[in-house]
Amino acid sequence: MSDASDSGRARDGAAPRVVAHLDMDAFYASVELLRHPQLRGRPVVIGGSARARSGAPGDAVDGPADAAPPLVTLREYAGRGVVTTATYEARAYGVRAGIGLMKAARMAPDAVLLPVDMETYRRYSRRFKAAVREIAPRIEDRGVDEIYIDLGELLAGEPDPWAAAPALAARLRDAVRDATGLSCSIGVTPNKLLAKIASDLDKPGGITVLTHADLTTRIWPLPASRINGIGPKASARLAGYGIATIGELAAADPGWLIEHFGRSYGAWLHEAAHGRDERPVVTESEPRSISRETTFERDLDPVRDRAELGRRFTDLCTRLAADLERKGYLARSIGLKVRFDDFSTVTRDHTAARATGDPGEIRRHAGECLRRVPLARRIRLLGVRAGNLLPRQHAGAVAEPEPPRLGTTLPLFDDETGGAP
Repeated sequence: MSDASDSGRARDGAAPRVVAHLDMDAFYASVELLRHPQLRGRPVVIGGSARARSGAPGDAVDGPADAAPPLVTLREYAGRGVVTTATYEARAYGVRAGIGLMKAARMAPDAVLLPVDMETYRRYSRRFKAAVREIAPRIEDRGVDEIYIDLGELLAGEPDPWAAAPALAARLRDAVRDATGLSCSIGVTPNKLLAKIASDLDKPGGITVLTHADLTTRIWPLPASRINGIGPKASARLAGYGIATIGELAAADPGWLIEHFGRSYGAWLHEAAHGRDERPVVTESEPRSISRETTFERDLDPVRDRAELGRRFTDLCTRLAADLERKGYLARSIGLKVRFDDFSTVTRDHTAARATGDPGEIRRHAGECLRRVPLARRIRLLGVRAGNLLPRQHAGAVAEPEPPRLGTTLPLFDDETGGAP
């Protein structure tokens, strides 16, 4: 990292390079605790398919729900759902995102199980991002619960940007809490790679400000897997060579890393371990695609469960159309994803004659994709995707055909055998 990056101020007098990563703390679980405040302090797990709630889907529920359905614990769960997230009390038992709910039940049988409610989480996501933009408008949206923030211009007038950074980060954290009632953790560093690591160091509700001078004491002792981009396979390979920490990775010879991990990835491993990252905060970007998918609680048979599959398929298309409308896009291609009971997955795409955001059109195009999928096995997951997106304001007037009625009478398949080969 250059001296300019170390000091946080460019040599030419330009704004310092100061990047924050804001990560909401146990986001889904924290939103649920606003709805169920009686669960605070108890282990709570979010995952599995949605159960019935009071109120219609998508209704705003910002406090405890009236006549809420009885809460269930993991002890009562039977199925193959996975954990989406968990409160810190549940994490103390070893429960973490991605593990099966049945396994989580063995770890924390008395943890309360709540279903995923993405519509509510997205609403809170929009709130916290709007609150941040009021203070620091240069943000990069990285998902429902995290953003990068370019703080350089806001700190440009400070004699010591790094001394002023904690107060600015605290202001952002307080704004998020005021807007949502939720806590977040913020890492402030010279680049995105280090900011992502730093935001996780003092959770929950922490503010961590690091410069390159802190690399050896705060970053190098961490496991190599804490670097975003070193996944389980790469981490296991590194461990096989005796490299467990970021510091050990930094000490590895760059030529050796390239020899064993390839020219591009090996060189990146060396740079990342030394805290170097020149990626800018991208404030304007267009999504390549928008998708919706669902994993069924049990494998559904294409023939015997035809009606249920049809309802689920139509619902996915309807929700995808709503996502397109909310985000202001039309799609020129519609895709389908099917995962079978043996975990094999097939995808198909269909290019529409014109861009569409109509649920009936999406359903029809996805159905064309489905006709090209041999359906000889039970189905575990079903998904639809809108691609080749076009902003609505750039599309002009698009004459949409009269949509077919989106009800259960729309067949999932167009022939009696359950799909064309």
